Amino acid sequence: MSGPLESIDGGKPWYKCYQPMVLGEAPIYRASDSTLHWVDCLVNHELQILEVDPETGDAKGEARVVKLEDSVTVHFFRKNVPGSYICAYYQGVAFMDEKTGKLDIVKEIIPTSKRSEFRFNDGGVDAKGRFRLAEIDLKAMAYGPNKLPESYGEPKGSLWRYDPDGSLHQMLKGGVICGNSLGWSPDNKIFYFHDSVAMKVYAYEFDLETGSISNKRLLIDRRSTYGEPDGMVVDTDGNLWIAMFASYRVMVFDPEGNHLKDILFTANNMTCTAWAGSNFDILFVSSGKDRSLDAKADDEGGHMFRYKPLGVKGAPKHEFAG
Repeated sequence: MSGPLESIDGGKPWYKCYQPMVLGEAPIYRASDSTLHWVDCLVNHELQILEVDPETGDAKGEARVVKLEDSVTVHFFRKNVPGSYICAYYQGVAFMDEKTGKLDIVKEIIPTSKRSEFRFNDGGVDAKGRFRLAEIDLKAMAYGPNKLPESYGEPKGSLWRYDPDGSLHQMLKGGVICGNSLGWSPDNKIFYFHDSVAMKVYAYEFDLETGSISNKRLLIDRRSTYGEPDGMVVDTDGNLWIAMFASYRVMVFDPEGNHLKDILFTANNMTCTAWAGSNFDILFVSSGKDRSLDAKADDEGGHMFRYKPLGVKGAPKHEFAG
């Protein structure tokens, strides 16, 4: 693309949590009661639920905080079970109770003996209500963004799919350092998958009926610049709105991977995005506290941000069909 990149001021935190989150993640919006749900997943293991105005996105009171039994990194509503989510906890798939935070483990994938080597991270539910969840290879991630030596060999993180009938499928066996955001094009023909620490966004051909992925291609490559592709949503035009960790921004790309514009915020570690509101035209963004040695004193990570783009809207995140 020619010409200067458009940069838009997204502002300061819209909602300040009762304490800064270490790693806020996975915002999802429920239209029936206009509530926003997100987790602090790295240290505090908490679920937060906040009622918002469906037109403006303004907070109504304070978020309800629910303590969790283990790290939950991503969660989605269950279509047929009110008050329950499907989630990725540290070792696999669980159902999580909205009122109590209790985890009902339905599929342990990573054995306890491997907790020092692997953990689950982000996930996504497709239009057929199937849940995908991606692993982190903790040893590979420890080298840092784009710093894995060739001597390490192929990273060992995998991508899994858990179906409403209870069956488990390994979609990618190895090759992943830090599996992150999963998303789909509006026509459900393209599947997007991020590896944050590799600093890459991949696109696959997607078969909605079977849930299979094929023909992997590199869509966005951040290795020679900055920003680790974290949580993402797609708008109705097919553009990708990616929270870029360690960059103070959400970056917007078109379906061909062209960088369109940046929304700048006051937190270095922007983590995940969600469309919300009565028209799904409000973008909520979670963030994490900057714990790096060179963190700026005025960094406002660990709180929730909001941005309302003109003439742009998305769609609700799909619900698990089981």
